[in-house]
Amino acid sequence: MSQTIPPPSPLRFSDLTHPIVAGLISVIVNYGGTFILVFQAAKIAGLSPELTASWVWSVSIGVGVTGLILSWHFREPIITAWSTPAAAFLVTALATTPYAEAVGAYIISALAFVVLGLSGTFEKVIRLIPASIASGLLAGILLQFGIGAFGGATIDPLLVGGLIVAYVLLKRFTARYAVVGILVLGIGFLLVQGRVDFSGLSLTLAAPVFTMPVFSLNALLSVALPLFLITLTGQYMPGMLVLRNDGFKTSANPIVTVTGLGSLIMAPFGSHAFNIAAITAAIATGREAHEDPRKRWIAGIAAGCFYVLVGVFGVTLAAVFMAFPSTFITTLAGLALLGTIGGSLAGALADPKTREAALITFLASAANINLLGIGGAFWGLVIGLVAYMLLNGQLPKRDREALVAVKEGVK
Repeated sequence: MSQTIPPPSPLRFSDLTHPIVAGLISVIVNYGGTFILVFQAAKIAGLSPELTASWVWSVSIGVGVTGLILSWHFREPIITAWSTPAAAFLVTALATTPYAEAVGAYIISALAFVVLGLSGTFEKVIRLIPASIASGLLAGILLQFGIGAFGGATIDPLLVGGLIVAYVLLKRFTARYAVVGILVLGIGFLLVQGRVDFSGLSLTLAAPVFTMPVFSLNALLSVALPLFLITLTGQYMPGMLVLRNDGFKTSANPIVTVTGLGSLIMAPFGSHAFNIAAITAAIATGREAHEDPRKRWIAGIAAGCFYVLVGVFGVTLAAVFMAFPSTFITTLAGLALLGTIGGSLAGALADPKTREAALITFLASAANINLLGIGGAFWGLVIGLVAYMLLNGQLPKRDREALVAVKEGVK
């Protein structure tokens, strides 16, 4: 795991380009890669266009504002996002749950996160995880995106091949501008081919629609509880480890509390849950965002501004990002994450004493096991920690001390 980040230094204009582009890419990848799940869930629930637009407005404004607040206050690239595994869960859950009851469940789940953040328990749990295991987990989670950068060549060889060659050449001659370059070149290529058409774009302001929540035991058990557990294990846990892996030390407590409060405020307008980002956050926390980690918080500010901009115009801008070909999104994300994947692997395998447990964590996470409705990040971490304990007999000293602190906090 990286060293503690030194205090921030004064910003210059030249410091802005890379973190702003990193923030933009993380937003493009989020909307282009996973936001379709929100539209699918809205369709399953039978929501009107107005309620669907309100959902887009609330979740976009919510993640934008919370990311802005956290990044500005802590001067770290704290990227927030909607819960992608929760959105996937809602595609099926909203088929049998009335929308007003689902909104009530969103509120209960958000309240649970506020309580968790205020209790301080989650931060103590994060401290228990050895650095090598955290790095192995992150590398495993991101592996599919690295593979995706090249897998699209079968479908779209000209686009994917061109982006890969451009990335390598830019890395060779001007490494700092490699990610910026492939973003610009890729969009230019798509425009020339006529595969992205902005001519019919009409910016229409989104209007939030308030839904009076209804609370029921059925929604509590079938929506609120799964929503809480899925978001905690699938988003908050890996998201915090992304920050830790790149040396950022902000406590999980205020992050969970602020995002929980944001979710609580936006729930009546349709927002299901938002949280610290994991995969897209790695684009903004690594060296590709800025060589100097003290300047990467600008990426969090940029991402927050882009999210708010999308939210203001609701479905209109979200649809633009979703119009990009999937091969472009996956290749862009994979190439932008190459440095983070390499650094995580190096950190996971650096210490011979913990190398095998870290490798098990990496492989188990990459396998993306899904049991009991809980995703691969959680099971990869559990398998890795069990392997670590069995192979080493005990936690490292710092982790044993943290475990004692957790036990004392429970008493």
